[in-house]
Amino acid sequence: MRSLPPSRPGWLVTDVAGHPSEIYVPADPLPGRALIYLHGVRERWLQELPVLRDLIEAARLPVIAPRTGRSWWLDQISPGFDPAVSAERHVVGPVVAEVARRFGVRPPGIAVVGTSMGGQGALRLAYRQPAIFPVAAAISPAIDFHAAMREAHERTDGELYDTLWEIYGDVERARQDTAILHVHPLNWPRHQFFACDPADTHWYDGAVRLQSKLTALGIPYTAILEPRGGGHSQEYYDKVSPEVIRFILERLEQESRRIA
Repeated sequence: MRSLPPSRPGWLVTDVAGHPSEIYVPADPLPGRALIYLHGVRERWLQELPVLRDLIEAARLPVIAPRTGRSWWLDQISPGFDPAVSAERHVVGPVVAEVARRFGVRPPGIAVVGTSMGGQGALRLAYRQPAIFPVAAAISPAIDFHAAMREAHERTDGELYDTLWEIYGDVERARQDTAILHVHPLNWPRHQFFACDPADTHWYDGAVRLQSKLTALGIPYTAILEPRGGGHSQEYYDKVSPEVIRFILERLEQESRRIA
């Protein structure tokens, strides 16, 4: 695990169901709204993304950011995370319950957002649990992780995908569990956003394929797929973060006015 980030007002790291979570408690929290942040494969703390962090603070959004290692946020057991509970079950169960306990916020007032590995995790969770996460946003989502498995021996960062091989043992089996394959034509999150730069050579094609599928099914979405510069990098995260937080705030507001 990466070392703890420097302490900032309102931020802490605490235990949730036996696993660490980074938490932001605003002094004057936005009522009825909260955010769950899913980290990327390099396991950066949310506080290490200064633009996104500052936007969250300015929006007064309470946040819980669970730490699950290179679990890929799957509903599969990842030995590096927990021998009995999947990362998805951890988020849907204890983390959502902690949001309710600590902030008094329950679905549909909870948005899920992630970067890279966490970006595909946010989309995948929302596709599988749209009633819990009607608002989802992804920055540079690593949707086609099966392709990364296939290419791992050619990549300088190939070790980042060892967990996927441990979980699936087969590229095709992994492909069948990717976010795109969990899009349901009749049951989907009401608000979804994803952004990926064309210079992101490993992950852009997956975002385009997702866009094509959603369009074909008539499922509403917001996507930024035009060049912004930066490829797969914190520079790109910084460029699109204002639009991500704007989307989340607008859509949580819409959900608060929705009649069930």
